[in-house]
Amino acid sequence: MLNNEYIDLLKALIRQPSVVGAEHSFFRMLQRELEERGAKVTWYEGLLVAQGRKPFSTMLSAHIDRHGLICTGPGEFQYAAFIAANRSDLLNNSVSEQLMTKVTERFLSKQVYAYEPWSGVYRGNGRIKNASVCQFRNNLIFEVDGLDDIVAGTPLAFEDKLKINNDRLEGQLDNVLTAAALVHIFSLGFEGTAFFTAQEEAGKSWRYLLEWFRRFGQSTNRLFVVDTSPFVDLEAANQQLLSLREKDANASFNKDAIKFIEDLCRRNNINYAYKDKYVEEKNKQLLSIGEKPQSLGSTEMGRIIAASNGLVDGTTIQIPTTGYHTIDESASCESIDAFLNLLMLLSSELQEPQTQNN
Repeated sequence: MLNNEYIDLLKALIRQPSVVGAEHSFFRMLQRELEERGAKVTWYEGLLVAQGRKPFSTMLSAHIDRHGLICTGPGEFQYAAFIAANRSDLLNNSVSEQLMTKVTERFLSKQVYAYEPWSGVYRGNGRIKNASVCQFRNNLIFEVDGLDDIVAGTPLAFEDKLKINNDRLEGQLDNVLTAAALVHIFSLGFEGTAFFTAQEEAGKSWRYLLEWFRRFGQSTNRLFVVDTSPFVDLEAANQQLLSLREKDANASFNKDAIKFIEDLCRRNNINYAYKDKYVEEKNKQLLSIGEKPQSLGSTEMGRIIAASNGLVDGTTIQIPTTGYHTIDESASCESIDAFLNLLMLLSSELQEPQTQNN
């Protein structure tokens, strides 16, 4: 049974906007919640760091940005993740037509609201009425009813609230679900470090994280990145309580860290499966019928391993979900409970190193 305090926290956080590239107001709310739970909080560009009494004992990271739109001109709105990642033909880095179609299908007719990116102050609401590809820019443009007076640079979040349906939590969960978990474990006595990163959906969060490790980290830094893990349907998602990884499209993860998490799961009867192995098996089936294989996916963990030249390594711990990148993403209460338990088991078994290079 999920802790009521965690559910109440998640309900509050999911109502707070955190559109890619406009996460400041969410960071402010996180800071308050973390400090109320006794954490020492430091704010950097694109990164909030919360530390307990043994900051180098356990290091966890969750991204806090969620999908939304941003106003780019009078009556014109674009997908915030594409803008934050500079995905346009202006830089010869355009988004594929297939991805544009998926985005359109996910969010057409959805309710949105505008807010001030720093303060989070509400600026009005509206509804997405249309989305089309501009023939001159080859980029996806949204039309929104009710927000004609919004100025360029204003973010639009999707109207959302947490729903509980048949022992599953539903909402725009990626990645407020695990961000709330990292806040909550400070209430349970967590003494390590929790990182909260911005712009992961634009592929930039690892840069902010790596800067911190270059400033304050040790010669070797073991990191556990937490996130949701999408599956095509409930049957596939329910095959495991937790989704682990040995690698992604960018890098192989740390073998000792993987074994450590796997052993914790086995000793505590937590059912798990490896997402990369799942994708590879699916790809064998696709190739056998002449279809294009899927990507292993790109994670914050893989990106920082690939870029850090050995300074940072580790692995991921993910919660299986369905309804990827929609406001109806869902996760089982049993998986979330197992995830919270694993985080505390993890922190109780790891000890802070004797030396630090601060």
